[in-house]
Amino acid sequence: MTTFEPDLSAEVAARRRGLRTGWTTGTCASAAAKAAATGLAMGTRPRSVDIALPGGTRATFRVEAGGPSNVAVVVKDAGDDPDCTHGAHVTASVTWADADADAAAATSLSAGPGVGTITLPGLGLPVGAPAINPVPRRMILAALADVTDRPLRVVLSVPGGDAMAAKTSNARLGIVGGISILGTTGVVRPFSTAAYRASVVQQVDVAAAQGHRAIALATGSRSERAAARLRPGLPPVCIVEVGDFTGIALRRAAGAGMREVVFVGMAGKIAKLAAGVMMTHFHRSKVDGELLASAARAVGAPREIVDAATETATARHFFEACMARGATEPLAELCRRAATNCRAHVDGRLDVDVVMVDFDGDAVVARA
Repeated sequence: MTTFEPDLSAEVAARRRGLRTGWTTGTCASAAAKAAATGLAMGTRPRSVDIALPGGTRATFRVEAGGPSNVAVVVKDAGDDPDCTHGAHVTASVTWADADADAAAATSLSAGPGVGTITLPGLGLPVGAPAINPVPRRMILAALADVTDRPLRVVLSVPGGDAMAAKTSNARLGIVGGISILGTTGVVRPFSTAAYRASVVQQVDVAAAQGHRAIALATGSRSERAAARLRPGLPPVCIVEVGDFTGIALRRAAGAGMREVVFVGMAGKIAKLAAGVMMTHFHRSKVDGELLASAARAVGAPREIVDAATETATARHFFEACMARGATEPLAELCRRAATNCRAHVDGRLDVDVVMVDFDGDAVVARA
């Protein structure tokens, strides 16, 4: 199979201003929810709020007027990432839950206009649930707990979110009605920019300059932590968070005299590598369901796993179908194909191992 790297869009490739980070929709939603809850409890909406980020630090956000004191808006700043949600007015409306009518009442989060709803499995959220990912959900609930321990009803909305979502893969993934409330660290690092690609190259060069000949490549913060656990002997400089730029990292490592690479990632990225796609940003490539089915058939997987490969447009659905049946061999086959393609991408100059971890980055589920 011939490997390839889809080009960056002209807009992204032209960006040279550096790595100014921004805030995820999840972080903005947490700040808006805290401000609206404060307005509900105190009668006056604050002009700014601070919230906890997953890494343990705190950040302060300006709050825009949103009508009544129990409605608040935080405008998203995506930093230097060319994110279609930059400038989004993330809005929270908060009311008290009716604890008297329901003794088991708990704080609920709902999707208002411009926030999507899940309609297909494979995204780690129940069908029918608002498109609010687990980490942002925990952030929002923690921010609300700063204000009150009474149960609340929170409606999140984003004016124009449906138009923003049209520029993403949400519809293909079965997320309808708007954008997703996303984020695992609370911070947007511009993975898709030319500047980030340059930073990947730089880290590989620094590791090589120190005489290291083995390196771990990870796609994000969770897989980076998994890589550190898998290779405890590697110094931190040798664990490179490559984002979507696996191809350039491999070529740079080979050119710098590296000999060994372990790639640690989750099902979606590994499925793309197995298809020969070495630049894996979701706007530039998509998961090939037929390839997933081929991997399942190659190892004699049950029919229901083969069928799961093409039931939705997500590798996660396929991953979860395999895990539910204790059938990890199709996932190992994806790792083997990915490793073969990674080696081919550098003409065999690197010994490449590919390791798949679960979506929390906590457990190794398959490897080449």
